[in-house]
Amino acid sequence: MFSARLLIRRGLFRCNSSFLLRSSPPLTSSRHISSSSPTPSQDQVIFSGIQPTGIPHLGNYLGALQQWVKLQDSAKPETKLLYSVVDLHAITVPQDPRALRRTKRESLAALLAIGLDPGRSILFYQSSVFAHSELMWILSCTASMGYLARMTQWKSKLSLKNDALPLDESSKSKLKLGLFSYPVLQAADILVHRATHVPVGEDQSQHLEFARECVTNFNHNYGPTLIQPQTILSPAKRVMSLQEPHLKMSKSHLDPQSRILITDSSSTIHKKIMAALTDSTNTVSWNPQNRPGVSNLLELLSHFDTKGRNAAELGEAYADHSLGKFKKIVAEAISERLEPIRLRYEKLMSEDEGGYLDQVEMEGARKARESADKTMVLVREAVGL
Repeated sequence: MFSARLLIRRGLFRCNSSFLLRSSPPLTSSRHISSSSPTPSQDQVIFSGIQPTGIPHLGNYLGALQQWVKLQDSAKPETKLLYSVVDLHAITVPQDPRALRRTKRESLAALLAIGLDPGRSILFYQSSVFAHSELMWILSCTASMGYLARMTQWKSKLSLKNDALPLDESSKSKLKLGLFSYPVLQAADILVHRATHVPVGEDQSQHLEFARECVTNFNHNYGPTLIQPQTILSPAKRVMSLQEPHLKMSKSHLDPQSRILITDSSSTIHKKIMAALTDSTNTVSWNPQNRPGVSNLLELLSHFDTKGRNAAELGEAYADHSLGKFKKIVAEAISERLEPIRLRYEKLMSEDEGGYLDQVEMEGARKARESADKTMVLVREAVGL
């Protein structure tokens, strides 16, 4: 990973300092140290994961995946980068086995298509590295039920209120242990590779804080074994739905016109952008409050603008354009960026019946197991296993 100076100079990410350092309470024993933070001389390790929901959409690409590639291409040679398709997380909700196998492969092909290099980054399926599950169990033995109860993800997945509790009547009939405790597995994903830095969107910051809490609890009980990961927030703003611009772009939205997949053809992208919800004023202006649909298209275009202009600047530049003319410009800009990705993806999925993908995953899993096993030797020794 990067030093803070390098990150700032490159302008790729901003660190949320509230997750970087936390003072530890005074302890009576030198053995019970609550945290172990990465030191300046320590080799940096970056880890992140993506659920196997199939082909990523534009929000996934601009919000996270594009940043993974930038990290890969800018990192120092000694930096270790691990990117996982987190298939164990996927089964916290019911999955069709055949569909899951397909979407795992699609997700891996997408990571390669966007530019991740298996010679530089370790790419693997989470379930191929058993140490993730083993460390989850060990962390579960010191994790706080109260902390997990306050997490928001299980509540949103079950469409429960934010103040819902696990033993509420509305929760008990729906909530499964895997969904409730999945943040512990997410923490294990990070900690088992001794990750020093984890790139996330703002909506994932809570999970990184929980991972740090797991480190504090474990190290307090067993000594300074695990490393506190630092949070790196992506600078990208949320990409909103083309049909409901007040909502995030999502695969769960019933209308496929609401999202652009990174493998959509130019004609499909053109149709979706032309059908994007705007308003009755046939001009272009940046006004998120009163013109959310048009402003959303300006935000999208800002990600692809060769002059690096922001959405407000683009609103001024295209003020004299009709909405139809402006939408064509947006569609062309997106298509130009995504076309090479689509072609690489199609080749990866069709070539040798996906044999190359299997080869990449097997080699990545081997490297990931080596990485995780080094940590588990220390963890088992600390615990007494």
